[in-house]
Amino acid sequence: MSPHPAIRPQDLEKYSSALTLADMEIFIFPELLYSLVLANILSPKIWAWRDDPWFAGLAQMTPHRRVLRLKQYIIDHYAFNLDLDTWGLTTKERELARFRGLADEATLARSNALFGYEGDQYYFDRDIRRHFGLDKYSGNVIPYWKTETVEAMDAFRFKAGYPTGAGECVSLSTLYAAALFVVCGIPLQDIFLMATPLHSQNFVLVGDGILTNNRRVVTKNMWFNGTELTDKAQRALRHEQVTVVSHVTGHIHVLYPEATIAPAAYARFGVALRKFLSTHITMEILLNFLRQVSSLQACFQLRHEMRGHAHYVPLEKVYAYEHASSRKISDATRFKLLDEMDEDEFFAEPMENRMLLNAFDDFFRQAHVDLDHSADVERLMTALDCHCTRDRSAVQELLAFARLEPRLPEVAGKRWVASPPLAIEPAMSRAEILGRLEAQRATHPVADLAFYAYRDLSRCDWAPFLKAALERNPVSVKGAEKLRDEQALGLLAGWPNESIYDGPRLALPDEVWNYRRGDGLERALTLANLWKARHPQDALALTVTPDMATLRLGARSVSWPSRKGLEAERVL
Repeated sequence: MSPHPAIRPQDLEKYSSALTLADMEIFIFPELLYSLVLANILSPKIWAWRDDPWFAGLAQMTPHRRVLRLKQYIIDHYAFNLDLDTWGLTTKERELARFRGLADEATLARSNALFGYEGDQYYFDRDIRRHFGLDKYSGNVIPYWKTETVEAMDAFRFKAGYPTGAGECVSLSTLYAAALFVVCGIPLQDIFLMATPLHSQNFVLVGDGILTNNRRVVTKNMWFNGTELTDKAQRALRHEQVTVVSHVTGHIHVLYPEATIAPAAYARFGVALRKFLSTHITMEILLNFLRQVSSLQACFQLRHEMRGHAHYVPLEKVYAYEHASSRKISDATRFKLLDEMDEDEFFAEPMENRMLLNAFDDFFRQAHVDLDHSADVERLMTALDCHCTRDRSAVQELLAFARLEPRLPEVAGKRWVASPPLAIEPAMSRAEILGRLEAQRATHPVADLAFYAYRDLSRCDWAPFLKAALERNPVSVKGAEKLRDEQALGLLAGWPNESIYDGPRLALPDEVWNYRRGDGLERALTLANLWKARHPQDALALTVTPDMATLRLGARSVSWPSRKGLEAERVL
């Protein structure tokens, strides 16, 4: 095993942040996002998924079917967790002091939810801070909002109220990226991570494209189906600036003038994403649009033949019946849906002041509406001209429904800095990938940071880990505040000598506290975190041997057995 590269003093905060991976830290140090993807790719837990019977026969499936198989596995095994208290609290002043010289408060307020960001008018209208639970943190207090490794996600099952694993949006996006590569065999070149101030998701170049969105995935057809679930999945791209795009070749960030992502890869991503977010307007798209914008349904009616006579029904009634039916108004099952409806919903004569939607069947039968052709758009505007749509705002909404221009980081003014290729492929074994990444640590910063996100203390400098453990783990301190010293020590001693990480990888104190378990070394570090908060005057020292961890607390010492196989002597 080769020695780890030396860490420059000015990079200590970044390397320490690779351990805690808080929302703020990833915004300031965007290379951390991909370091977590690589850490998850190295995790034996994700490689073990390949042996699960659920993935039997995966190699014979199309890439699209593989992704859908993975989606269901993630839905079954992980909950979306947005409990902001899970990883504790910090203050705005403390975080600004940490990152002084990298970003000021005004910049953070425009781009980060923890510093007051609310997005555009859409988010103000919906009081997004209350929706995410941020409103209860008044004044200078903010949550850490940390991202979890796959091991920490799996360990949520040890917490009360969590029957499965769990994670927040960045955790789920990096989990998806790693599993798409390891389990589904999707090349990393085809996976792009996108972060906005309030969300993180991936765009995967499979078929017409696939978006991962928390636990679910969204195909192009789903993007335009007009359902409430899809409307929620669209929020980030419709209403937020994408602050970071991260890829195997590098990243681009709205804040920094330097971009490391390969320009050709970024251009390919932009073209594919814009194509995914755009469609021709057809009868199906019009009806999907009206499903989503229910306020316009009262402008329309449908004609339906019943016993040889024309009858008319308000459009909103049809959508109401659609909720309880397997049939849809927007596809070939429309007529069967209308047949299912109660006869007393229909009128014998056309209703006044309502456009007849059936006329658009003929309109679109002639040709769809191509948004790139102004004549097509004008033809649609003329056809939709009625008292409801005369100001053309409804038509503009339809056009916006059919084409979204994402707010991506601009390339103008960026200084492009090439990174050496990571060159890891789906056909490689886990051992081969580990060897490839380890060989590149001295020349590739993200490969080096990946081993810190991976928590392998046999391959890393201890200083970043100890800095993170003793400075940014407030949950254990808060959780033990009502316990006397001996009670806290006894509580830690009584927990299972069981780490959530394999081999020489270590959990942080708040992971030990949240999951109520830890190797003796991990529990010793948790005790050190409590002790420094309670008795800052005491000198602390840690001695680690392959089978024992000893913590000296002033005049006393505590020893617990360890299975981590590590050796170290550190003053804390």
